[in-house]
Amino acid sequence: MEFFTPLPAQAASSLGMALVFSSATPLLLIDADLAVVAASGSFCSAFGLDPDQVVGKAMSALGDGEWAAPQLRSLLRATAAGQAAITAYEFDLVRLGQATRCLIVNAHKLSYSDAQGVLIVLAVTDVTDARRIEKQKDDVVREKQVLMLELQHRVANSLQIIASVLLQSARKVQSDEARSHLNDAHHRVMSIATLQRQLASAKSGDVVLKTYFADLCDSIGASMIYDHNLLTLTLTPIVDDTVTSSEVSVSLGLIVTELVINALKHAFPDRAAAGKITVDYRSRPTGWELSVEDNGVGMPGDEATRQPGLGTGIVEALSRQLEATVTISDTHPGTRVAIIHHH
Repeated sequence: MEFFTPLPAQAASSLGMALVFSSATPLLLIDADLAVVAASGSFCSAFGLDPDQVVGKAMSALGDGEWAAPQLRSLLRATAAGQAAITAYEFDLVRLGQATRCLIVNAHKLSYSDAQGVLIVLAVTDVTDARRIEKQKDDVVREKQVLMLELQHRVANSLQIIASVLLQSARKVQSDEARSHLNDAHHRVMSIATLQRQLASAKSGDVVLKTYFADLCDSIGASMIYDHNLLTLTLTPIVDDTVTSSEVSVSLGLIVTELVINALKHAFPDRAAAGKITVDYRSRPTGWELSVEDNGVGMPGDEATRQPGLGTGIVEALSRQLEATVTISDTHPGTRVAIIHHH
């Protein structure tokens, strides 16, 4: 059986010094009093220090005292005492007349079987340029977010202007058919404007559906319901706090507005009659379900002879994008349209 004898402390220390001197990474070898035992040429070169003036000096006295950071000194003393090791400690090296550098320090105590003294090897990585690039990227992202919010506000305002023009035109035309088409166009433009306004108010890419649907119902009701004393549009209180992406919320919002438009157009032909439209969203472990239900006159004819309208086509297309199915049921009185997604 062959045995390996550990290096004597002096030999191990000499080997450690040789490794420090030859290292391409800025390294220091310091003792328990935090005095420099050895320094790599890369360390001296990186921080503008004279190699002949470094060894034997207290680390806090290097340069113009820029290495005398109290927290760094405290961490090094704890490392020398064997209580800790410095892992990725980040600090700013501030030097008179020079640019501040952002450094990451790692330090570990060297252990020998019969060591005569404590030695700590300290490695320094300059991450100034990396942090600057990260900051530039963050600044660009923030700038894009600001521009996107401004664009969303402008688009929403422009859509509201277009909707207003459409509504004025609908009031002026003599043809009932033309007036109906203009009113439909007004409602759809207002629905897009409502969605834009909701997205512009969101602070991140995530949207809480309960708040989103509640605000959406309020906005749709304010712009499309002709008599709030007779007709109501409400969100069921049992909607949970599901959070989804802005892309999914746009599709869900468009589905809600299209279904509400259809209910307003077809479910309540008698404008003197009272009615209600209810929006509901429920999530389950197996999926989710979005529904819009009214207590109006119900769907005309049977499913085989029923002609799909523009709103129905939009809802079906959006549902396919969400990998969901559309079901329509007669609730006697009224109609319920549900969008169902299974995981």
